[in-house]
Formats: sequence, structure tokens, C-alpha cells
Amino acid sequence: MSQSFKVNVNKSFNFDISETDSSHLNSVKLSNNNYHVLHDDSSYKAEIITEDFYKKSFEVKINNNTYNININNELDVLIKEMGFEIGSSKIVNNIKAPMPGLILEINVEIGQEVKENDTLLILEAMKMENVLSSPRAGIIKSVSVEKGDAVDKNQLLIEFEA
Repeated sequence: MSQSFKVNVNKSFNFDISETDSSHLNSVKLSNNNYHVLHDDSSYKAEIITEDFYKKSFEVKINNNTYNININNELDVLIKEMGFEIGSSKIVNNIKAPMPGLILEINVEIGQEVKENDTLLILEAMKMENVLSSPRAGIIKSVSVEKGDAVDKNQLLIEFEA
């Protein structure tokens, strides 16, 4: 059974493309992101400018025209119809203590911009140091604890700007 894809171009044009359709394209890779494509006796120069495999979105330049393309397979379409989004993640706006403990170190301050996985603070619990890292990129709105504070489970530690 051939797989089919739903392709959206520039959030305006929708196409249904089967695996068989895509196999009829004659393409040659010229360099890292550049291709030469033959289709229906026409020649096209294609360049992939940006790509996000998790969101299945691409920015492609074909013969000097730029297109934003989203590609979804049947499973992606079904998941979206069920109310979920592929590649989307829950936005975390606050960090709470995962367990009771003692704040050993705070590595951020209000207004500071952090990246995903940056160390926010170190919490000692059960004689172990636990590094709490940023779940997302953002700006610190508030820091509700100080070094040396004892905290309870689920106590607010750090809040991000929305």
C-alpha cells in the first residue's frame, strides 16, 4: 500500500501527493542543500534553505522563488484531527521543587535570558545534589527562593515570563 502525504505550501495551497507521485521526480543532489529536479520535461533548481524535521516544515527556494512547505503523512493528519499537534510541547512557565530539599545554588536572576537546558539552580535532597535545568528558552520573571532556603515539594522556585 502506497503512503500518501498532505503538503501545504505557503499556508495557502494544499496538495495530496502519493509515494508513487514522488518517485516519478527525477532529482540529482548537486551539493549539501542544492538539487536539480526534472519533472514533466521541465528543469528546476531547488535549494533547501531551512528545515525542521520535528515540525516537518521546510523553506525551499525553487528557481529563485521561496516557498514554505509543511508535509504531513496520514498519521500526522489523524493526530491533528484528534486535537494534538506533532512536535508541539507544553510551555512550562514555572519551576517547582520536585522534592523537599535545600537550595545550594541559584544560577539565574530576574530578567535574565536562559536557553533550554541551562542550569537554573541546585537542590540538595537526600544527600544528593539535583541540578534543575531550564525546560525551555525564556526570560526569568521571578526567583522565589534564596540560597540556603529549605523548600517543600511543589513549592514555586522560579517563574518564566509568559
